Amino acid sequence: MSKHRPNRLAESLKVEISQLIREELKDPRIGFVTLTSVDVAGDLAHAKVYVSVLGTEDEGKTSLEVLNGAAGFVRCEIGKRIRLRHVPAITFVYDPSIEHGAHIAKLLRDVEVSDDAGKDESHES
Repeated sequence: MSKHRPNRLAESLKVEISQLIREELKDPRIGFVTLTSVDVAGDLAHAKVYVSVLGTEDEGKTSLEVLNGAAGFVRCEIGKRIRLRHVPAITFVYDPSIEHGAHIAKLLRDVEVSDDAGKDESHES
């Protein structure tokens, strides 16, 4: 079976859900949330929305709980915005990839700084 339709639906869901979170969900417990990706099952019945949250671990957990609590509202709004026979059940999942990337970038900067310091010391001798 072709994966084109789930991929197209995933992109549409990503755009619409990010707009919903930005404009419609006014819960102050939702922190700075970024949608990283959306995976739609082959039968189009379920969608996992991967989100990254800027802030502490507790803020991330709270934001994820609020988003999963609002999944019914998000699904209803998606049904109004995208013409689908059946709107997929939406589950929000935490995605640590952005934090992991930031950590790797910091490690690379630290290595670069220590290399520069080592070069300066060897030239002074």
